[in-house]
Amino acid sequence: MLKKHTLIGAAIALALSAGSVLAAVSPQEAAKLGTSLTPMGGEKAGNAAGTIPAWTGGITTKPAGYTKPGQHHPDAFPEDKPLYTITKANLDQYKANLTPGVIALFNAYPNSFRLPVYPTRRSGSAPQWVYENTAKNAVNAKLVEGGNGFVDAFGGVPFPIPQNGVEALWNHVARYRGSYIVRRASEVAVQRNGDYTPVTSQQEALFRFYNPKGSAADLNNTLFDYLSFTKSPARLAGGAVLVHETLDQVKEPRQAWGYNAGQRRVRRAPNLAYDTPISAADGLRTADDTDMFNGAPDRYEWKLVGKKEVYIPYNNYKVTAAGVKYKDLLQVGHLNPDLTRWELHRVWVVEGKLKAGARHIYSKRVLFLDEDSWQAAEVDQYDGRGDLWRVSVAYLKNFYELPTTWSALDVFHDLQARRYHVQNLDSEESGTIDFSQPLPDDGYFKPAALRRRGTR
Repeated sequence: MLKKHTLIGAAIALALSAGSVLAAVSPQEAAKLGTSLTPMGGEKAGNAAGTIPAWTGGITTKPAGYTKPGQHHPDAFPEDKPLYTITKANLDQYKANLTPGVIALFNAYPNSFRLPVYPTRRSGSAPQWVYENTAKNAVNAKLVEGGNGFVDAFGGVPFPIPQNGVEALWNHVARYRGSYIVRRASEVAVQRNGDYTPVTSQQEALFRFYNPKGSAADLNNTLFDYLSFTKSPARLAGGAVLVHETLDQVKEPRQAWGYNAGQRRVRRAPNLAYDTPISAADGLRTADDTDMFNGAPDRYEWKLVGKKEVYIPYNNYKVTAAGVKYKDLLQVGHLNPDLTRWELHRVWVVEGKLKAGARHIYSKRVLFLDEDSWQAAEVDQYDGRGDLWRVSVAYLKNFYELPTTWSALDVFHDLQARRYHVQNLDSEESGTIDFSQPLPDDGYFKPAALRRRGTR
């Protein structure tokens, strides 16, 4: 650990020598990274009650049983048992450490929704090169265009010591998720009676912001490229979507194309942003709900509320364990609680209120960001009347082959419709997400690829 701290300090010193005039925080603040703060900007110490331990490096080795890329992940903590279970009956005892959205789920499903609470494992970790880039970003990165984008950051969290809400939001949007991923997974819209039809797709994404061969100068305002080819059901098979995810989407909107297998035509999809509904989600998710939040932040005023100790899903290996049947996981109203794991963690609370004159179906959004990874664990979304409407929950785990903390499943609850949508189901597939494939060439994520590869 001492070596890591030394390297992080050296990275900060190097960045400062390049010119601290652009620094997002003072040199003194930046020097806390790797000392009193984790390399990602979390508070290294545990809490006073002893219920949140100190961060000591997170998961740094793969557990026994993990042997090859793309393999379903064995549980990193197989011996852990629940300390207690939060139910509707004892809810009042734990309300202070629950989000409004989770409390609303207890009220909506009082007889079935519950939280099995496990020992808190601060398993969050990232590669050393991500830590070093994060240290450089801390003193160089700056917002542009009123927060619609940022510059002078690459290969790490842009604002590990955030000064405002939009910086914290960008930490989530630009967090580390590998460099190139390939996966086959399903999404489902679960109806009030529990019925669902999986939509299965082959997905690929190149995270240009974390391309080990790239740099900030090479980004050309692009965070990542994404391809998805629908495999089933038969009525949708052969369709495909291509996305070029721009960093500043106000300056340059997200570029998206769709391929219709029946017509064998590629068409631009100009409106894949903000509150555009996603067809496969059956009206339960907007375009900017994806990944808990994505895209341009410009329609909201963002406020950094502060830190809070909250029960969030963490180290969730059971929900996507090999062989778990979707019918056993997907229950009426919510996931099967017996397969979930919740822990007490510190989160950053970020609140976005819709600007006067701006249009969006959500009047307010509140994000709860894991301090050790910047991944949004929970998001509460409010309707035009100011009532809590939708609750998004990311079931986090450490993808220890990288390592990084990311969501195993994203679940989007509609409290009014009493339905929910789930992304990234793959426990019935032969494997899971594969981070080991070689990076494709520059021509791979082009519209022509849709026509070439998007066949039934």
